[in-house]
Amino acid sequence: MLDPSSSEEESDELLEEERRDVLVAAGGGSPRSLPPPPRDSRGREAGAARAASPSPSVLSEGREEQERLQREEREKRLRLQLYVFIARCIAHPFNARQPTDMARRQQKLNKQQLQVLKERFQAFLNGETQIVADEAFCNAVRSYYEVFLKSDRVARMVHSGGCSASDFRDVFKKNIEKRVRSLPEIDGLSKETVLSSWLAKYDAIYRGEEDFCKQPNRMAISAVSELILSKEQLYEMFQQILGIKKLEHQLIYNACQLDNGDEQAAQIRRELDGRLQLAEQMARERKFPKFVAREMENMYIEELRSSVNLLMANLESLPVSKGGPEFKLQKLKRSQNSAFLDIGDENEVQLSKSDVVLSFTLEIVIMEVQGLKSVAPNRIVYCTMEVEGGEKLQTDQAEASRPQWGTQGDFTTTHPRPVVKVKLFTESTGVLALEDKELGRVVLYPTSNSPKSPDLHKMIVPKNSQDSDLKIKLAVRMDKPPHMKHCGYLYALGQKVWKRWKKRYFVLVQVSQYTFAMCSYREKKSEPQELMQLEGYTVDYTAPHTGLQGGRMFFNAVKEGDTVIFASDDEQDRILWVQAMYRATGQSYKPVPASQAQKMNLKGGNANTDISPLYTDRGQKHGMDEFISANPCKFDHASLFRLLQRQTLDHRLNDSYSCLGWFSPGQVFVLDEYCARYGVRGCHRHLCYLDELIEYSENGSVIDPTLLHYSFAFCASHVHGNRPDGIGTVSVEEKERFEEIKDRLSSLLENQISHFRYCFPFGRPEGALKATLSLLERVLMKDIATPIPAEEVKKVVRKCLEKAALINYTRLTEYAKIEETMNQATPARKLEEVLHLAELCIEVLQQNEEHHSEAFAWWPELLAEHAEKFLSLYSVDMDSALQAQPQDSWDSFPLFQLLNNALRNDTLLCNGKFHKHLQEIFVPMVVRYIDLMESSIAQSIHRGLEQESWQPVKSITNSLPNVALPKVPSLPLNLPQIPSFTTPTWMTSLYDSTNGSATSEDLFWKLDALQMFVFDLHWPEPEFAHHLEQRLKLMATDMIEACVKRTRIAFEVKLQKINKSTDLRIPSSLCTMFNVLVDAKKQTAKLCILEAGQEFASQWQQYHSKIDDLIEETVKEIISLLVSKVVSVLEGVLSKLSRYDEGTFFSSLVSFTVKAAAKYVDVPKPGMDLADTYIMFVRQNQDILREKVNEEMYIEKLFDQWYSNSMKVICMWLADRLDVQLHIYQLKTLIKIVKKTYRDFRLQGVLEGTLNSKTYDTVHSRLTVEEATVSVTDAGGLQGITMKDSDEEEG
Repeated sequence: MLDPSSSEEESDELLEEERRDVLVAAGGGSPRSLPPPPRDSRGREAGAARAASPSPSVLSEGREEQERLQREEREKRLRLQLYVFIARCIAHPFNARQPTDMARRQQKLNKQQLQVLKERFQAFLNGETQIVADEAFCNAVRSYYEVFLKSDRVARMVHSGGCSASDFRDVFKKNIEKRVRSLPEIDGLSKETVLSSWLAKYDAIYRGEEDFCKQPNRMAISAVSELILSKEQLYEMFQQILGIKKLEHQLIYNACQLDNGDEQAAQIRRELDGRLQLAEQMARERKFPKFVAREMENMYIEELRSSVNLLMANLESLPVSKGGPEFKLQKLKRSQNSAFLDIGDENEVQLSKSDVVLSFTLEIVIMEVQGLKSVAPNRIVYCTMEVEGGEKLQTDQAEASRPQWGTQGDFTTTHPRPVVKVKLFTESTGVLALEDKELGRVVLYPTSNSPKSPDLHKMIVPKNSQDSDLKIKLAVRMDKPPHMKHCGYLYALGQKVWKRWKKRYFVLVQVSQYTFAMCSYREKKSEPQELMQLEGYTVDYTAPHTGLQGGRMFFNAVKEGDTVIFASDDEQDRILWVQAMYRATGQSYKPVPASQAQKMNLKGGNANTDISPLYTDRGQKHGMDEFISANPCKFDHASLFRLLQRQTLDHRLNDSYSCLGWFSPGQVFVLDEYCARYGVRGCHRHLCYLDELIEYSENGSVIDPTLLHYSFAFCASHVHGNRPDGIGTVSVEEKERFEEIKDRLSSLLENQISHFRYCFPFGRPEGALKATLSLLERVLMKDIATPIPAEEVKKVVRKCLEKAALINYTRLTEYAKIEETMNQATPARKLEEVLHLAELCIEVLQQNEEHHSEAFAWWPELLAEHAEKFLSLYSVDMDSALQAQPQDSWDSFPLFQLLNNALRNDTLLCNGKFHKHLQEIFVPMVVRYIDLMESSIAQSIHRGLEQESWQPVKSITNSLPNVALPKVPSLPLNLPQIPSFTTPTWMTSLYDSTNGSATSEDLFWKLDALQMFVFDLHWPEPEFAHHLEQRLKLMATDMIEACVKRTRIAFEVKLQKINKSTDLRIPSSLCTMFNVLVDAKKQTAKLCILEAGQEFASQWQQYHSKIDDLIEETVKEIISLLVSKVVSVLEGVLSKLSRYDEGTFFSSLVSFTVKAAAKYVDVPKPGMDLADTYIMFVRQNQDILREKVNEEMYIEKLFDQWYSNSMKVICMWLADRLDVQLHIYQLKTLIKIVKKTYRDFRLQGVLEGTLNSKTYDTVHSRLTVEEATVSVTDAGGLQGITMKDSDEEEG
């Protein structure tokens, strides 16, 4: 029904203009403003006429300003109207509840907080904090700071509002988990403990001295938005969303009576009836939206009816009364009736009198009694109180001089018009008195409208009482039950009830949301005398009826076949009754009193006077009446909701939470309530939501793809007829908009996947990329039932990742500024830049693997193809830099090692396209390098051994794996000029033992360095890697063989130059040669043996055994040569002793001379000097060999042979003299030589079996016999020298 204050034509024009404004607002454009309506022909003519003005620019600016003001005014009016609808939804919700199961959103980080965070972590790394941390944690923080915090991608994500403190902590946790898992186990310290400790330190760094995440009160108030909000908080939120002033809200709040539940329920009933009428009108006029199928038109009407019936059921379910359960059936039967408004009496559920029984609570407070004179002051008095039909209560006792109590009695009654009796008693003093004496009484008839304040009441006293002016002060408070909407005295006359015009006490009772009854009651009765159900009646003001006596202000309730006339005694009472009955009937027509009766009679009004007309009048004065009285059924709520949702989303994305497009619980609640109450279709709601989310996402905001997926799935299900919300009709507009949004969403998703490193940096938001891929698969489906072939999805993702490779590499080169360097730099600089770019590329691939591989787990080969494409772009710059390098430059090998080490550990990229390309480039370089090194080593052996001094040098080869190897120098083409190896000064302090010659150490070091270099290449292709290893092993074998042979020759030549006297001392050069062979033996095991299980192993072992045999034979030969040389010295000593043989002239002459001279002087003992000289020779050479030869096994062999050959020589010498007795001097010399030789070689470790050989036993026996013979003939001739063991003998 239209507002009576304006004509019907004017109202229609106004509503049509508002509807047009709403449509314009929902048509797109800025989310904050509405475009101006098109100008009419008159405006254009006026504009054309004004164009001839001398100042067209000024006039144009004036018109633009005027149009802007008009546009802003239209927006303001539209938002006010929208706020009225929203305020009603908040005030009296009956469909939706605030969800409690939504994920709690985290506070977002802004740019200032990010900067503070960087400074805090930088301060920690600079040691400016008090946080104690080990090196491993510092390295983790440094990596986090350099890679994550300083990343431009993180800065962009923070700027877009999609990053929270939780995201930062999760990235750090994921980073340190990998680091901690790789650490070795520590007894008593679990890795979980380390993780917890590191996270605690991270939190300490993050917080700093004060937690900037804890903002003052403003942030605390904002934090409430994630919780369940009160109505006041919801009002405040949507005032901010729609730009409504506080005063405007207050005017709307009061005028709409938002705090009056009855008024709001009545408003809902009127709205639902209006929607039913519109549905009926649409069905009659056949004016439907355009659907995809014609048969959906009738279905659409049924859906409208069903939706209204559902709302009625929801409204009916709200608890409003204590009526019997049968009243719930009233609403259900009505909702099941397809005729909507044509409900006859036969369908009504008639109420019985017992169904509207009410329950009241009375509070009676007795204050004092005045005028009590008939009782002595010291007498005891008290009062009793009772509600007729109930229990009786008594006050405390008081003296008659001060009859004051303040006692309260609580009663419960079902009588709307109860009778309250209060009596005053005094205690009887008579002995035979059975009852106390009554001094007075008062009878009251309170109602719910009665005054609640204490008042004096005159008491009825007994006859002949002296207390003629006895009064009692008391208060009676009778509550108003929630389902009693109004009460009071009225005159009434009807055709079916109240057939006599008389004054009655009426109560308006609400049994349920749709069932109200007008009941009249008598005193002391629980059930009404008569009642009338208000359903179907229309209440309105009427003129006075002259024929009826009693009552001044008339109104009536009219229904087909019945009219009931009511009258009250004053205007204000009539207004209140009409308002209460207007809410109860649910009529669309709003009763308005005649103009002469609109002035309220405020005089004599009671405390319960409804002041809503006053607020309505204020609303009219401030221009709010048109928004409040506007009929919601005549608005395009689909367009209004689009505006509401847009403004709400804009507000949500700009609050302090990282919401990712999710509404807060309070916002979801209001939007749900609005859609249900005003009939906004679910598909339209989600289409608008998708449209807004896509627009924000296109503009750089971070939107949760799960949210997009949910809305898209709903729309797709609806468009394809699956009825996700029970709505089976699909409009052409919905289908067209869905297809349009589907295309936009598909483009958006493909773009996000192509920019996955920048849309989802470091895998944030968590799971977003995976959800995006899942949504893409859903978007690519032709319909909801037929899944798309996996190959089609794979094809689209492959195309996106190909674009991603180009995007990622382009941005990486821009970051590294590689283009500028590659065009002008020197070859060395180019190589340096390409090496740096390779490190960045590897880091990108590792980040992709770490943060994004899980999302692409369905298609791991696609991520590998993306990496190959990415690396192929890098290969262009790499090839350009390598081509610029000079020939035979080996500085590019670190580039191969860097790339190869990264690729060979990736199962998908190992031996892939780029990896093979890399190998193809470096294969010739590796082969060339090995060729040059082989020639260099061969020439160094040749020249080195020719010029070798065979002086021992410090060893560096034994610990090569434990020390960092110096780089192999670049090899010039003039190979003969390569300098021989010299030990680096930085290694001399590491080793103390002397070893081989300079040439041999040079050889072994170069061979080992070359093999380590090739090993460090970790060549990925097995065949070529085996070829390289085999070639290097063969090279080492050949080189060592040549070295061994040359050493053997040099040893023999050197040995021949040494004399055979006892002055012979083995030179260090011979020991060095010996050590060269020893080292060759050791290095052969390292440099010449292939790993077990490789091809040609058996053939290789045969080849390797040759070099082993060669070394062993050479060692045996030089041991034999050396032993022969030292044994020849013994032979020389024995030849000197031969001169003392019996029968020789020299022997006789020496014996005679010694005997003759011994009589006069001490003569030296002949032969002792010779023995001592030989013993000294043996011992010193033993020490030399022990000190300078490093192989114990070879020394033992040498000593074994030396001892055995020495004994053989002595044995043979003695055998030649079996028939001749040894000269005394021969005997003493041999005894000393044999005994000392035996002891010295035993001390050197020669085994007992060798020492006590048959040869030794033979020598020992012969010398023992000779000793015995001499002792018989010349006992003092031996001078104490004997073959017996004695510790007292001289050493």
